Amino acid sequence: MREIKDKVPLLEVQDLSVAFRMYDKAIHQEELQVISDLSITVRKGEILAIAGSSGSGKSLLAHAVLGLLPSNAICKGSIRYNGQQLTPELQQRLRGTKIALVPQSVTYLDPLMQVGQQVRGTLKGNGAVAAQRKAFKRYDLEQETEKMYPFQLSGGMARRVLACTALISDAQLIIADEPTPGLGTEVAMEMLRTFRELADSGKGVVLITHDIELAFGIADRIAVFYAGTTVETAAASDFSMGGEALRHPYSKALYHALPQKGFKPIAGSQPYVGDLPKGCLFAPRCQYMTEVCGNKIPMRELRGGTVRCIHAT
Repeated sequence: MREIKDKVPLLEVQDLSVAFRMYDKAIHQEELQVISDLSITVRKGEILAIAGSSGSGKSLLAHAVLGLLPSNAICKGSIRYNGQQLTPELQQRLRGTKIALVPQSVTYLDPLMQVGQQVRGTLKGNGAVAAQRKAFKRYDLEQETEKMYPFQLSGGMARRVLACTALISDAQLIIADEPTPGLGTEVAMEMLRTFRELADSGKGVVLITHDIELAFGIADRIAVFYAGTTVETAAASDFSMGGEALRHPYSKALYHALPQKGFKPIAGSQPYVGDLPKGCLFAPRCQYMTEVCGNKIPMRELRGGTVRCIHAT
């Protein structure tokens, strides 16, 4: 694990909960809890990779940090940037300037604007054009691409264009939401190297990914999400060392389910957000489940990481 000299969190999320107001057929209102007790920290000079299956809350976390949740969302808990509580007003001021998103969906691109202009954003003058063209060249985007509109791009080209917006921005916190799917291995690795360079320059990077194997080489720490909560944070080297270095049973199962590690699935599936079990959310699939697992399980420090499991040793 790389040494992070600045110990003050650039981003600190504590006990975040997100619910959505929903209505049934009888027009009765209910709250659907999708994230609960989710906590992460990201420091300057660090890449935190976030791993977990679809529906575990990874993208919702990004949207909560940026203030992009829909109006029926109810957020509780604390989100701080550089020690400041992220209010809606501060989120709007920092979004796209000090906090940048490399989104999962290419629909974030304005269909009526040439992509070169979108990447340059608020940057002005010849320096902005030069920076945009340098970024395009790095990702094998021809100069003519800057005059194209989003509908003229392939999926892979669009993802590279989105990555360029973070590359030339002055953002101190970059949140990359699944930036590599659809890219060739060489281009994906180049994009990950870009995030490593941004972190090494003193910025903080949140890398949301299914490609855990790719994250090993560039991330400092990995946070594992399950059913809308954090179950473990660990040094990336713990994943590289093998399942026994990990703490939570789900983290170990996730590691052994990787194609490179034997592709060993476990029984069951992640619970639906409207029918979550009490206590440990992973308990119904866990071989170590006991009666105590039905209680609320807090995060605790263990072997240089954190874990939400009473049986972890």
